[in-house]
Amino acid sequence: METNDLLARRYKVLGQSSPLFYDKPLHLVRGEGVWLWDVDGNKYLDVYNNVPVVGHCNPTVVEALSQQAQTLNIHTRYLHENIVNYTERLVATFDDSLSMAMLTCTGSEANELALRMARFCTGGEGIIVTDYAYHGNTEAVAELGTGFMPEAENCARVRSIPYPDSYRSLNGLQGEALAKAYADEVKKAIDDFHAQGIKLAGILICPEFANEGLLNVPEGFMDQAIAHVRNAGGLYIADEVQGGFGRTGIHMWSHQWDNVVPDIVTLGKPMGNGHPLAGVVARGDLVTEFGKSAMYFNTFGGNPVSCAVGLAVLDVFERDNILQHVADVGAYVTKGLHSLMAKYDIIGDVRNRGLFFAIELVSDKVDKTPAKQETLQIVNSMRKLGVLISKIGLHDNVLKMRPPLVFTIENADFLLSSLDQAFSEL
Repeated sequence: METNDLLARRYKVLGQSSPLFYDKPLHLVRGEGVWLWDVDGNKYLDVYNNVPVVGHCNPTVVEALSQQAQTLNIHTRYLHENIVNYTERLVATFDDSLSMAMLTCTGSEANELALRMARFCTGGEGIIVTDYAYHGNTEAVAELGTGFMPEAENCARVRSIPYPDSYRSLNGLQGEALAKAYADEVKKAIDDFHAQGIKLAGILICPEFANEGLLNVPEGFMDQAIAHVRNAGGLYIADEVQGGFGRTGIHMWSHQWDNVVPDIVTLGKPMGNGHPLAGVVARGDLVTEFGKSAMYFNTFGGNPVSCAVGLAVLDVFERDNILQHVADVGAYVTKGLHSLMAKYDIIGDVRNRGLFFAIELVSDKVDKTPAKQETLQIVNSMRKLGVLISKIGLHDNVLKMRPPLVFTIENADFLLSSLDQAFSEL
């Protein structure tokens, strides 16, 4: 079908507000590994989609899905080895205190379930997020979506804090003073809840602050911020929907770069390599306490096919030593990005963690004036060069790159040369 005809049909049934990438929408028909093909046979290097974490249409995952789908698929109120085998292997990748799991279909569901658990177990309602947060699309998590959701604008039981950014630092501070200043904002939010008669339930953040622009968080912030939360009787919920499953390299989970173990962790996106699989991993006492009064059940979450897929993803991680691969290739890409920053004045900052990269574009390096239009131009230029990336951040001036984790040095060279050409054409 012609792309324009398909676009017209989409507008008719989905509406024109349903988002699409690029000035000219991309009509994709096939994927393999780190590559995607459009309807005209054009080939693109995928440096954006973190959902196919072990590659588009990974044969190991596809085979596991196919075999289990041919055998049995049913909900979790019957015994089945897959859900037990999968959750055992999953929780084994966390701190020993995070010993139980509940499976869902989406990250939004996982975050909503985490909120229910935190509020039930603490008796509080108040949740702290950053001032450019996104944690999903249900009504409950939309209240937290200070980056995109209108529900977050006037919600009494949510308080936002300035996100902890070393590049655009609070009050021009640096080092320990900056970490303390950001942590003090958490304490202010807690005090504001108290003044309004609202008990704190917890803080929900992405440990790598992906939506905020993959921040370089001031060292010491997390320790101090979570100490304030726990001293007030709240829980730390880590949203690993973007940063989890080895994305940041070395560690399986992005929160493991910090010294603070969460009370609850939410998972999604890459968990099923494209199959709808998500979940919550939490302290066993919290799951037990919550379960006594609030039975959790999900018709599709944790079904035998989903768990077969999840097991296959973990198999690939172990077989192919994905964590070390991510660290090695991520370091190579980062070195290349810093070379581009030295070459082009418009690149104000390069941030990375594993195979997750952010390039902040500014028209003035001293004033750090956001180069919003140039950022959009680079995204569309890269598409024309056969590389798919996107943008993010409060000012829409941060290039966001997070390829499937099977991304290679050869792929990295193509990415870096394409970026060089796109910047040269600004």
